[in-house]
Amino acid sequence: MTSTKILLYAFPLFFALIVLEYWLYRKDGRPFPKAEAGISLLMALIYQILNPRLQGLLKPMNEFLFELRPWTIPTNVWWSWVLGFFLVEFAYYWLHRFGHEIRWMWASHSVHHSPTSITFSGAYRLAVTGVFSGMFVFFLPLMILGFAPKMIFTIFALNLIFQFFLHTELVPKLGFLEKILNTPSHHRVHHAINDQYIDKNYGGILIIFDRMFGTYAVEDKQVPIAYGLIGKTPTLNPIKLFFQEWMAIFTDLRQARSLKEAFFYAFGRPGWSPKGSSLDKSSALNESGSTLPPAQAIGDRIYATDTRYRR
Repeated sequence: MTSTKILLYAFPLFFALIVLEYWLYRKDGRPFPKAEAGISLLMALIYQILNPRLQGLLKPMNEFLFELRPWTIPTNVWWSWVLGFFLVEFAYYWLHRFGHEIRWMWASHSVHHSPTSITFSGAYRLAVTGVFSGMFVFFLPLMILGFAPKMIFTIFALNLIFQFFLHTELVPKLGFLEKILNTPSHHRVHHAINDQYIDKNYGGILIIFDRMFGTYAVEDKQVPIAYGLIGKTPTLNPIKLFFQEWMAIFTDLRQARSLKEAFFYAFGRPGWSPKGSSLDKSSALNESGSTLPPAQAIGDRIYATDTRYRR
């Protein structure tokens, strides 16, 4: 079974949870972001149609690298799946982290961070340009080590299914599980654009690598969370959501005055400029004095900053 089919078969459960989440919002008298949720589902559908075809372009390379393996990791013993789980999780941590720290990769990953709320429907608002960004390279060493490509991508698909359940505000902290697993609380931190939460909690199923590599942060329930993309005006245009950061990169490349500038515009950290980042986090995140709800007030200040790149 391919990873695409695994995600497809899980969709009925996902849809049922989206409906349940909507009902719970209505029951509690909370406004549910229906338009944003609808766009997320549309983008997930587009991803589901295009991604298998784009991933198919990588099949010859995957098979070639697998032929270079010095040994073969068996797929019919339990320990190989356990080992594969931890190695895929490790590879995903670095894929995810570099997806935030390298602008060329952020151009794709930013699509997932574009919702201004966190709900189940936004879990698979994913980019269709991941192949172009090079996200796949983090799994290539596992093939050379002897893991079959189908095994790797099956484990990765199960990782993505788990992550669906992280995209909600309805689940509170989960006690001792917070020390080991990625949880909805940890993932709310990851999606937040508050200064204290930026670039934190990259894990897929586990949170242990964040603890090991210094990217772990705990959700503070006293701090209202804002979501979205810093410096980007929220939009419901799926074409713009898929490609806005790519267009910003190519605009900057045209004005680069040297190869060094061109390199950093494309592969530096999001927000890089020859004069330094234009984002003043402290001023963007201080109390705004607005009469809007606190999280929305924070978000409005962030969207008003003059940087076009950073979350």
